[in-house]
Amino acid sequence: MNQAVVTKSDVSDSVREALAVSLRGCDELIPQDEWVMKLARSEATGKPLRIKLGLDPTAPDIHIGHTVVLNKMRQLQDLGHTVIFLIGDFTTMIGDPSGRNTTRPPLTREQIESNAQTYYKQARLVLDESRTEVRYNSEWSDPLGARGMIQLAAKYTVARMMERDDFSKRFKDGRSISVHEFLYPLMQGYDSVALKSDLELGGTDQKFNLLVGRHLQAEYGQEPQCILTMPLLEGLDGVDKMSKSKSNYIGISEDANTMFAKVLSISDVLMWRWYTLLSFRSEAEIAALEQEVQAGRNPKDAKVMLAREITTRFHSAAAADAAEQDFSNRSKGGVPDEIAQVSVSGAPLGIGQLIKQAGLAASSGEANRLIDGGGVRVDSSVVSDKGLKLQPGTYVVQVGKRKFARVTLT
Repeated sequence: MNQAVVTKSDVSDSVREALAVSLRGCDELIPQDEWVMKLARSEATGKPLRIKLGLDPTAPDIHIGHTVVLNKMRQLQDLGHTVIFLIGDFTTMIGDPSGRNTTRPPLTREQIESNAQTYYKQARLVLDESRTEVRYNSEWSDPLGARGMIQLAAKYTVARMMERDDFSKRFKDGRSISVHEFLYPLMQGYDSVALKSDLELGGTDQKFNLLVGRHLQAEYGQEPQCILTMPLLEGLDGVDKMSKSKSNYIGISEDANTMFAKVLSISDVLMWRWYTLLSFRSEAEIAALEQEVQAGRNPKDAKVMLAREITTRFHSAAAADAAEQDFSNRSKGGVPDEIAQVSVSGAPLGIGQLIKQAGLAASSGEANRLIDGGGVRVDSSVVSDKGLKLQPGTYVVQVGKRKFARVTLT
């Protein structure tokens, strides 16, 4: 079916459902009417749409904030469409200027290859590996060569490039913009041409780059892709976007107990946003659960369900069970089944030094501050005396909610 002859009367219930899945939690779907037409044509012809997500391997691992777009990919994948997980090994050498007020230092080839090795290994915890096309943009970017790059650059104007917020702000502020940075959105856009993408996903900070892809496809005589942007996930603090630099993140390679406990640490308000962006439960299920909480059900029940779902996804159901039990033990002042065994010498030893030597605090000064805050227990008893000296023996030492060690002092 030709897209131009598809009308609203051709749109089936299944297409409307697919649109609802596409819109769930998204920031923008541009243009929505074109996406509906693509969905209708796909249903009529039986040909799956090509849905692209590009990630640059700028770091060796990812956190659950990065999985917001992966979740959307999985939802669309479950509708029967082809998802393309694109590793930007070429574009990483340029460095994405999105959201930057300085030039991003490019990574070496060795750093890129090392990071790329772990990217898909982690992403496949969300995506259906059997229905995912994995590509590297060096496949078509390297062969482009100098002549091809010049021809590509001729298809976009400097004026359009300077409409980009981070470029225009840096120019007005007198901060440098390297010429190679203009190549990044061009090369990302050319990826869509090479892959004949029907839809490209990205965070809200990627909107400009995604629109460049749409423009270049038209320049190359292709039907332009639609773009779908997903919001940036707030971190554990519920304020700033999830980021390792702000220590408000959950790494998807973190151990199950830590992951479970971190999810339970978020606020009751933030929990519902995480449900929308991270859970695979239907919107109807989430709405019903929220109504139960509003009617008096303990919000912790809902938070535990979310923690179990996320921990199961990145570990296993058994690991989620164990993490829930571990958290319950700690909440009751209990001791986890498995804790570090540490040997420390120098008895009698001050509690601050013992905590430091056991690796439970970076310094004795930090240990003393934790004691002042009531955050240190020895054999389940809160330590209030910073001058406490411990004699030879074995002690269970707890620092904060999650740090435990069985310390043998000699």
